[in-house]
Amino acid sequence: MIRKFCFVFAVVLSFALAVAGCSARVEMQNRIDKLTEDGPYKAEWKSLQKHPVPEWFRDAKFGIYTHWGVYSVPAFGNEWYPHWMYINRAHRVRGNYYQFHKKNFADPLEFGYRNFVPMFKAEKFDADKWAELFEKAGAKFAGPVAEHHDGFAMWDSALTKWDSKEKGPKRDIVGELEKAIRKRGMKFITSFHHARKWQYYEASYKLGEKVDTRDKRFAGIGKIYPPVHEAGQAPTPQYMQEWLGKIVEVTDKYQPDLLWFDGGLDREQFWRGARQDFQHYKKQMLAYYYNKAHQSPQQVAVTYKHTDLPRGAGILDIERGRMDKVKDFVWLTDTSVDMKSWCYVKNPQYKSVNALVDVLVDIVSKNGCMLLNIGPKPDGTIPKDAERLLLGIGQWLKINGEAIYGTRPCAKYQQGGTEPGGEKVEEKREGSYGSSDIRFTKKGNKLYAIVLGWPGESVLIKSIKSDAYLPGDIKSIRLLGHQGELRWRWELGGLRIQMPYSKPCEHAFAVKITTAKKTEHSKIIYKLFLQEVTQWTGEHL
Repeated sequence: MIRKFCFVFAVVLSFALAVAGCSARVEMQNRIDKLTEDGPYKAEWKSLQKHPVPEWFRDAKFGIYTHWGVYSVPAFGNEWYPHWMYINRAHRVRGNYYQFHKKNFADPLEFGYRNFVPMFKAEKFDADKWAELFEKAGAKFAGPVAEHHDGFAMWDSALTKWDSKEKGPKRDIVGELEKAIRKRGMKFITSFHHARKWQYYEASYKLGEKVDTRDKRFAGIGKIYPPVHEAGQAPTPQYMQEWLGKIVEVTDKYQPDLLWFDGGLDREQFWRGARQDFQHYKKQMLAYYYNKAHQSPQQVAVTYKHTDLPRGAGILDIERGRMDKVKDFVWLTDTSVDMKSWCYVKNPQYKSVNALVDVLVDIVSKNGCMLLNIGPKPDGTIPKDAERLLLGIGQWLKINGEAIYGTRPCAKYQQGGTEPGGEKVEEKREGSYGSSDIRFTKKGNKLYAIVLGWPGESVLIKSIKSDAYLPGDIKSIRLLGHQGELRWRWELGGLRIQMPYSKPCEHAFAVKITTAKKTEHSKIIYKLFLQEVTQWTGEHL
């Protein structure tokens, strides 16, 4: 009798939760429709492309985010563990996830990915300590991955019970970080990767009917796994609505200043026959977010990869790469402190502080910003080596931040380069930088020549051959972090600057050239120079 009662109670409770979830989705869609209808931004590309890039983003230059979730628990391979653990085949770089899983946990048919959720406890997570570290690193915007491909939400969600408030840590991770980050004056961001979930677990279906990704207790709308479907089948409208709903929920609860999206929002590989249908949900998402912010003083931004959005509807992001020259639009690079993984693994391949600083300078000089990722441990602590890298960047920015924050690019001055040809530079193909590589930024009447290696006694800036090449006559030249002015002179090869005996910092070195108002004669020569450069490059500088 008791067993029968428990069964009936469970059925009634499941039905009640389903009805409540359905009601919440309907109410949310009504709000989306109303705000899109009443707001200045319509769910049309021409309207959405008018949304401006916020000035805070142009000025910020450097941000930090975190790949942290259930996938951090096995600490093997990378954040794609939930996908590869069901495939008995060696990854070309990271080994055989399936065999690792069998050896260290159990057969995937006995221990599925969702079994890691109780192991993700985050018992040492301290949002204030994270935010303090991000601030010391010099970040101006920061935030977490809200949901990765795995389907586990890192916030207190009414749309799923597979979230960090109801399971695992039993804490609202996104909410705690939002408060801590904003308290320190940084902009708050969230990243979304959940568009791929439909396709992400399809390979597991080959293991048969007993695999947990086919179990409807765990698979479906509002579950950790996507609705069970035939491999290759197009996503359903309900799935696309859930994708939209989660973003709107995070937008409403935490008001992020920037929404970052992983690639795949326009790929045939993921959306298949529903690719065109999905355009509607993307446009609704952007219209809602932009209109929501328009109701307040908040300036917001959205990033996208490849051709996932039309140019102007958001900010172009390049994963582990960057532009090879200055662009007339603001863009973003996202990269990680680890060469091979975005999440925590036990054998990381960390980059050096010097390499990260050089890349940051190169990006900023080309009108870009950098979003740097770290992978915290499953207990919520940040690995000491990752912390050391962030603090190293922060120490450099404390001295040289004047040449980074709030600056704009100088197309006519870039000197040196180690990049291969092509519009974009892939991180894995780049070389190392040295004293012959100089990048330039500007702010008002100040030009910053950032030398990516200590030049010794002096540095020759070949791209500045005389005062005529500058917007003003040279008033003074200093080295950030060094007291006093530097001696300089004109040579046939360019501007020769005498460097001090000791280095003011490690890594790159920012020379600050302050100019005064030009004489009439200098103005004429400078105008002729700009005309010459425009004819040569085809670009207006």
